[in-house]
Amino acid sequence: MEFKIIKTEDAYEAMLEWIDRQFDAAPAPDSPEGEQLQLALLLVKSYEDEHYAIPMPDPMAAIKLKMEEQGLQNKDLTPWIGSKGYVSALLSGKKPMTLKIARILHQKLGIPAEVLLA
Repeated sequence: MEFKIIKTEDAYEAMLEWIDRQFDAAPAPDSPEGEQLQLALLLVKSYEDEHYAIPMPDPMAAIKLKMEEQGLQNKDLTPWIGSKGYVSALLSGKKPMTLKIARILHQKLGIPAEVLLA
């Protein structure tokens, strides 16, 4: 397989097929075949990042999802953020997300900072 920047969907599909065959062979990571496989994966990732980018989730949707997963209600955020009214205004988008609040929610809920600051 000749390695070059993937520019077309056909080249992308061909590279995916080649990668699939290589995975079946299970080369050692440090072998020449394993290094070729790693290079191919980097080329595919680069193509996918450009053509199949995954948008960042909405910060408020991420907060609400984490709250639901952890069984939290708005009132449970008040010790971290402030009054129940402020929490409600924040989650409805009426109040802006500050760096301080983003840091707190990142630490307490485990939401990546880049999602909260998007």
